[in-house]
Amino acid sequence: MKVAYVFITPRAATYKLGQMILPQLEAGTHGVEVVGMFFFDDNAFVLRQGDPIGERLAKLAKEKGILLMMCDACALERNLAKGELRWCNPDGTGRTTPGDCVPYNTVEGVQVGCFPDLYAALAGNPPDQVISL
Repeated sequence: MKVAYVFITPRAATYKLGQMILPQLEAGTHGVEVVGMFFFDDNAFVLRQGDPIGERLAKLAKEKGILLMMCDACALERNLAKGELRWCNPDGTGRTTPGDCVPYNTVEGVQVGCFPDLYAALAGNPPDQVISL
């Protein structure tokens, strides 16, 4: 079975990912194939360059082809990206073409996006289940 994780609750990345999921993935005992991870709010901070969890995760993601993506608005607000929102205008209306938003001071391989970007990135290797933590 293939899964994608969406980290939405406080400490989901530092506790649930960092102390449960990541060690299991590294040991090969997690039990499912993880195809993607999407980070919201302060959970995006684990993707900072030099963060121990983020560095381990980046290495694993590169080896196993796991998508690492953080919410564009969350990343911009936390100085983890530069540019503009991908699919929303500053006035809150939707866009028909994506804005330019790139990761900044993050671990290798991280992408920045919103739901349309997440769907497109996972389309070639879709998960059987999406799990929100």
